[in-house]
Amino acid sequence: MPVIEDGLYDRFRSNPPLSVIAEESPETDLSWFRTLEKQKVDMGFESYSPNFYYENTKVTAIFTADLGRLISLMPEEVREQVQPLSIWPGRGLVALTGYAYHYCDNDSYNEISLAIVTTKPGDANMGPISLFRQSRNADFWGYVLKLPVDTELARVRGVVGYNLPKWLTGIHYRMSERSVIFEVMDQKSGKLDFVFETDRLEDVSEEETIVTNSFINIDQNGRLVYGHADSRQLKHGSTMDDEAVNLELGDGEFSDFIRSLDLGEMVRYDYVPSFQSALYAPKPLASLND
Repeated sequence: MPVIEDGLYDRFRSNPPLSVIAEESPETDLSWFRTLEKQKVDMGFESYSPNFYYENTKVTAIFTADLGRLISLMPEEVREQVQPLSIWPGRGLVALTGYAYHYCDNDSYNEISLAIVTTKPGDANMGPISLFRQSRNADFWGYVLKLPVDTELARVRGVVGYNLPKWLTGIHYRMSERSVIFEVMDQKSGKLDFVFETDRLEDVSEEETIVTNSFINIDQNGRLVYGHADSRQLKHGSTMDDEAVNLELGDGEFSDFIRSLDLGEMVRYDYVPSFQSALYAPKPLASLND
């Protein structure tokens, strides 16, 4: 598996001392990470949990989508535990997120996530009320449909360690004066598949917030598991203005898949130009309330 020579992963295998991070990135605030403890875990390979992401940017657009299609994409075992949130009859929700991990334990990489917004395991599906509760508690649940990345290290760790639907493709991230832009290449042709462009919002809060994003899936041994990431959002803003998001689909397989969801209205856009994250190794779903 190719890794960046002398990069963080090459030197420390997901467990770099924070003193090294402080030396290499002196402007990074490490106070939150000092409150977290890593543990050695077996994820199909030896690693440490949580994985630390020190300097990052993300944008998320939540769209309505065909509820029947979303239900059909979830394995029956998963549907017995969580259901797609129904925002109104026949319409569920999907979240499209572009991540730019500028500095992390696994070196830098970009990622695109497409996930069904679901209930929390054990909770009733109360549609908009469930979504409001998740938003109020900053505790979101989902089932990941697609998760391409642009480094082989990130792909292998995601597939083997988390059993997530990752593949390797080109993902080009950049910021213009007004926009955050992710250009996603088609895996087969290598040509541009789609462009996810969003506004750099002017109304941005610098009040620190902790947000938890959890997912449920089936591991490689056929067991129901869940994983989660806690994110420390340092700068963040949101809007319901659909003009803040422009999704230009092309002719690739990912674009075709997105079309099959019958996306409708954009209901929320989150702009998070600066955040930190701790990604925890999956655990058996049965242990969730232990």
